Amino acid sequence: MNPLSIVILAAGKGSRMKSETAKVLHDISGKPMLYHIIKESKKLSDDITVVVAHQKERVIASMQQYFDDLTFAVQDADNFPGTGGALKNVTVKHEKLLVLNGDMPLITAASLEGFLHNDSDIIMSIFDLKDPSGYGRVVISDSGVERIVEDKDANDIEKQITHVNAGIYAFKKEILETYIPKIDNNNAQKEYYLTDIIALANADKRTISPLLIDEEHFMGVNSKADLANAETIMQERIKNHWMRQGVIMQLPETIYIEEGVSFEGESRLENGVRISGNTQIVTSHIKAHSVIEASRIVNSSVGPLAHIRPQSELNNTHIGNFVEVKKSVLNGVKAGHLSYLGDTVAQEGTNIGAGVITCNYDGKKKYQTLIGKNVFIGSDTQLVAPVEIEDDVLIAAGTTVSCTKVEKGSLAIDRTPIKKVENFFYKFFGTK
Repeated sequence: MNPLSIVILAAGKGSRMKSETAKVLHDISGKPMLYHIIKESKKLSDDITVVVAHQKERVIASMQQYFDDLTFAVQDADNFPGTGGALKNVTVKHEKLLVLNGDMPLITAASLEGFLHNDSDIIMSIFDLKDPSGYGRVVISDSGVERIVEDKDANDIEKQITHVNAGIYAFKKEILETYIPKIDNNNAQKEYYLTDIIALANADKRTISPLLIDEEHFMGVNSKADLANAETIMQERIKNHWMRQGVIMQLPETIYIEEGVSFEGESRLENGVRISGNTQIVTSHIKAHSVIEASRIVNSSVGPLAHIRPQSELNNTHIGNFVEVKKSVLNGVKAGHLSYLGDTVAQEGTNIGAGVITCNYDGKKKYQTLIGKNVFIGSDTQLVAPVEIEDDVLIAAGTTVSCTKVEKGSLAIDRTPIKKVENFFYKFFGTK
């Protein structure tokens, strides 16, 4: 692990998101954008501090679901607003400090390597933009970064500069301890800016090195459009990773896979598939437009147009089109079409006919259905839970199983005799 501390600035409101949710808590590929930054930061540092203010309780609680070794610092945003104010209450463990923004979810550990192997007092990230209009220009000389000129203050020559401030910095700890107390809020926004340290450090002849970084990894998310663009990039990364691991994807641009999904063996995903939560898929075939949520699928086929809801486990099982499975364990089962299996455990050799449903909810509580081996359940059957179907049972089509147990080797049948009224058609329509 590098002797590096990382501070992530996650205190802002994100008003341009037009949302009541704090900006850093908006999801990208199933996890809050702040999660992605912390996950990558932990690959580089054992000392990570997250600066919070807006909705601080929600932000802290959200991150503590995933990480148990973070430090949180609360910014006094009323008295010390701005990026410089965010660092006033921060203490770090190591002599080098990397400052990241909480709205850059596409950062990777590899993309931060350039900040680690430079011994300058300050390393300042820059973009090179074809059209830098609206951005602060970074003036660079042979000795390093000289100054930052805001767009509105730039002269004609300075406006030709294409290097702009990307907002990521690495500091020696001593630099922050020296200059954070010296920055002020004598500006139009009345905020304390981290960029002011550059001018102060330059005046003292400190070394400030520019580091050119790419836009994709350090793209900020400030609007719902930015969020959608970041999602597209994150999805491409996730799918490319798993294809390199041997997963076959048909029309991958139509497939959605969340962070946290994992694959083993050679699986196949057809177009339009959506896989979310901490799903595990092992050597299985997921057919077109199926949805799988927080489940485990092993040596099975699912779909097309099937829905596997959370806490389900399928082993050597075939689930066909328009079948919904919820919180169930199916071992060696076939359910070809148009069925609902909820709170069910079913064993090998069992066949579920079309239109079979488990009636697992009475309006107050959920109940379990247990199905043994080699059970044949005919079409349009209702299994009223709690119920146990033992091994080697036949259930006739159209049966409502309302007893609590069907014994091994039995036939269960529940039908009323059909009633026929002769010539009713003609009487009803007044013909013949």
